[in-house]
Amino acid sequence: MDSKRIKRAMIFMIVVFVAAFGVLAATNWDMVKRKLGFAGAEPVQEEEPVQDEEIERAEGQIGGDLSAFLSDETFFDPEVKFKSIESYSGRNVSLMMSSVARDLRIMVVDSVGRLVTGTEFTVTIQDVGEYTDTDMDGVIYVDGLRSGEYSVFLNEQDGFRIPNTITTIQVRQDIEYRVIDNIEYLMLTEDDIDPEKEDKAVNDAKEEADGTENMELQFDNGSAKLGIDVSKWNKEIDWEAVKEAGIEFAIIRCGYRGASTGALVIDPRYEENIRGAIEAGIPVGVYFFTQALDEVEAVEEASMVIRLIEQYDVDYPVFLDSESTGGSGRADDLDSDTRTRAHRAFLQTIEAAGYETGVYASRNWLNEKIDMTKLSDYRVWLAEYAAVPTYDGYYHMWQYTSQGTVDGISTNVDLNLCYMNIDTSINHAGNAAGYSGVVNGDSGNVPR
Repeated sequence: MDSKRIKRAMIFMIVVFVAAFGVLAATNWDMVKRKLGFAGAEPVQEEEPVQDEEIERAEGQIGGDLSAFLSDETFFDPEVKFKSIESYSGRNVSLMMSSVARDLRIMVVDSVGRLVTGTEFTVTIQDVGEYTDTDMDGVIYVDGLRSGEYSVFLNEQDGFRIPNTITTIQVRQDIEYRVIDNIEYLMLTEDDIDPEKEDKAVNDAKEEADGTENMELQFDNGSAKLGIDVSKWNKEIDWEAVKEAGIEFAIIRCGYRGASTGALVIDPRYEENIRGAIEAGIPVGVYFFTQALDEVEAVEEASMVIRLIEQYDVDYPVFLDSESTGGSGRADDLDSDTRTRAHRAFLQTIEAAGYETGVYASRNWLNEKIDMTKLSDYRVWLAEYAAVPTYDGYYHMWQYTSQGTVDGISTNVDLNLCYMNIDTSINHAGNAAGYSGVVNGDSGNVPR
């Protein structure tokens, strides 16, 4: 009896479940057909034609039609859109500026700090005018300005993102003998120039030689130190062998100003020479061949030298190499007064940075091309190829031959005697300390 009741109860529950499922399926029959894949394409209902009244309303404020802006031909301005794309895809550029005295140097640099060349950028100096980089070297130079604050902005240029800002700078009336900010942007390598036209220094001392010069190493029993000066012309040098040969110091050319264009050029062997000498335990100094036309350019040259030496322990002085280029150089025809003022600007800038400094030149050049009475505060490195110098002035170093031979150097090399007492125990890297004076304790002047 009980088992029959249980069967009837189960059958009843099944019937109720099936009936409930049937009702649910019927209610959602369209969805069931889609799930089972039996649904056909739904008929497309034709849109009601737009009434004239609605068209007129579309010309004014459009109400709930959120896509109506697509029918507005003026919504997208093709010209504005083009400018936006060009600006976004262009290179970022900005201005960097420096001033020495009554001048302004404007440099266009990219986002990683490199000069942007090959484009005629134009800048506007407020209340002064527009200036264009006609030689497309990334630098615009303006001189003859009055002292005061100037506002500068870069004009729009196709393919570049121009900053929407105005840069200001203070132009000074009088020259300041300090390292120029961002001077590294003006420093080139020989890959950037034509070395045959630019590196044209002529050794005046060789032309003045009297035939009595001593070409051998002169060891002076401690009263003077024997040294060399080198540049790219001496090719690769074995500095350990040079040290073994008894060389006690080296003056290394760090760079030169081009005789034709006036470009500031790094000697291609400067880095390897100064590192090689220091690693071999040879104290070093440096020299720079000048072609500066005025004090501003002289400060540029000195600034370049400081940037090149500041990481090294430079014990010996920084010398300005003053000589001709055989009549073809941009500075060959300077009068004595102009050349002397330019030299003094270089020397004062080097001195202000904390380094000992001086002038290198031949006997006749010192006598005729420079007013040495105005440079008496600085060291003199005399180049005179004779058994005994005949220069009437004072000197601290003597280059006595250009035809010396030293182990480790495959070419002839300049040989020098130094009469200064250089304290090599002081580390001059970063911020030059002091020099201890000379052997005899006087001002350092060594008479002939």
